[in-house]
Amino acid sequence: MTNTENIIAIGDIHGCCRSIEALMEKLTLYDDSQFVFIGDYIDRGPCSREVVDLMLELNEQRNCIFLRGNHEQMLLDALERGQSNLWLHNGGETTLRSYGTDPGAMDLPEEHIEFFRSTRLYYETPNYFFVHAGIPAHQTIKQSLEDPESYHDFLWTRDHINLVETPWEKKVIFGHTPRTIPIERPNMIGIDTGCVYSSFGYGKLTALLLPEEKFIHQFSLDND
Repeated sequence: MTNTENIIAIGDIHGCCRSIEALMEKLTLYDDSQFVFIGDYIDRGPCSREVVDLMLELNEQRNCIFLRGNHEQMLLDALERGQSNLWLHNGGETTLRSYGTDPGAMDLPEEHIEFFRSTRLYYETPNYFFVHAGIPAHQTIKQSLEDPESYHDFLWTRDHINLVETPWEKKVIFGHTPRTIPIERPNMIGIDTGCVYSSFGYGKLTALLLPEEKFIHQFSLDND
């Protein structure tokens, strides 16, 4: 945990390098904040490799926490278990093209593979719980952390999206489920505004400033 709550959470990037570069430019006034990236750096968008390069660069310059998204998990499953079909059908081929490789070779820089492996399933502060997709809506955060079966939900769940009340002890900040505007409820904030999905009416990358709960948006620059 950290004692500071001066945090900026950033939603799903999905290979949109120009967009995240532009958003970070808007956030230069907040360089002393802690940055929590909510996961899904890769897939679907055109520049996954460049996004990971940027994440590694930012990690040298700022105080960063990198969460794991379901897309990073699918990539790791492909690399480590040979389970590539799900990943390739969900944007993995676009990621491999950005690396100049293919499913047969899977030739990714070791530094990037280590980045994917080092991502966290969650990050917790006294007032907030950060996770990629969400947590089980029927149990407390403490119960979820004590239940290994819940970790799948951290990457994939959407069961909480339409709920007004949950038993969570603090506000949960998440991505994963794109919406045209952030999801705001008493105990949750969803910040995936579908940067990679411009053609579907989304097309924004969102940063959430805490504790102010202020949003800063960047319209997609990668899908024109």
